Order: sequence, then C-alpha cells, then structure tokens
Amino acid sequence: MRGRNTWIIALTLSVSLGACRTVPPIPPSAADAPAETGTWRATATDQDQERIRNWYKSWQAALADARARGNGADIDREGVLLQPMAALPNPHLPAGDYRCRTVKIGAQGRSGLGYVGYGWFRCRVAPEQGLSSLTKLSGSQRPVGLIFPDSLKRQIFLGTLELGDEKMAVNYGSDRMRDMAGVVERIGDNRWRLVLPAPAYESLLDVIELVPAG
Repeated sequence: MRGRNTWIIALTLSVSLGACRTVPPIPPSAADAPAETGTWRATATDQDQERIRNWYKSWQAALADARARGNGADIDREGVLLQPMAALPNPHLPAGDYRCRTVKIGAQGRSGLGYVGYGWFRCRVAPEQGLSSLTKLSGSQRPVGLIFPDSLKRQIFLGTLELGDEKMAVNYGSDRMRDMAGVVERIGDNRWRLVLPAPAYESLLDVIELVPAG
C-alpha cells in the first residue's frame, strides 16, 4: 500500500496548496460556489473540470453509441445502474470493503465494443485526511483516488489509473492519460456507482458499481 499512500499524500498536498495555483474555470452550474482550498474545484485539472461539467452529455453519447452498435438489450438489462438521472439523496460512501464491477459503455474506435460488463473485483473506501479514498484493489485497470463532497446527490472522485502489475500509482495531474474524474452517487439501499465520463481509454463512459462486501 506504500505506493497508494504516496499518491494520496501527493494529492492531499495539492489540495492544501490549492491557493497557490491557478484555479481551473468553475462550471457554469456552480458559478456561485467559490473554489475554496480543499474542494474538488480547487484541485481538479482543467481536463477533469470539463469531464465533470459535461458528464450528462458524455453519458447520453455513450448510451447512443452502445445502442447503435446493437447493445440496447445489455443497457436495458443493467436497469438503474445505467440510468443517468437515478441518483438518490445522501451519496456518502461509507468506509469499508466493497465488491465492485465495471461496465464500459460506447467505444472510441470503429471496431470497439459498445458494451463490456466485467465481473466482480475488490474495492476499498477508507478515511483519508478529512476526505475518503477509493481504491480498486484487483483487476488490470484500478482507479485510485480521493472522494470530495459536492451536493446532496453526488460526491466527486479525482484520481489516477493503475494498470497491470504496477505497484505505485502516478501522481494526480502528472499524466493526463492516467487522470480520472467522476461522480459518486447512491442508486439504492447499500448500492452506489462511480460514473467516469470520457475516460482516456477504450470507452466513452465507465460506470463502476459498488456494494458492500459480505
């Protein structure tokens, strides 16, 4: 876990030093909310600000692409998990171990698959410097990052992507192809999702379902 802890410390330091950097543009929907030091808006890169700002547009494009490629039945079978407006109040993701599965929607290339649903892996949520960390512990693509408060129906995830047998995640903001930004939402009793719009690889939208382990 040393590599992950190093990454988290680096991101936490960027939060504490947020006042010393240029604050990215604030999305129009949040123009009345100042980007105070320690918030996700004071921490996110320009690219990730745009990802969060355009989350709904990305979701609609991903669904349209998947259906156009013949994956409409797959999308419908996932039910509320892939419905953009399904978020419920109280999005807080409690600390603990989770079962998590990734669904990739839409494809970035002509020959890509419009829908890919993976099996269950292991994730963990833990307290971290007044926030929470979210780490995917198994699988070949493993998001690692921090969860920031945002609104009554969502939290914001900022992190990076660990690949393959890597043991240390890159620092957030150092590699735009590894940076990740997403929305954490509750979609049922003891059921959450992390929505990652416009990922760097493969798909147009990734959705990670999370349910408590055990």
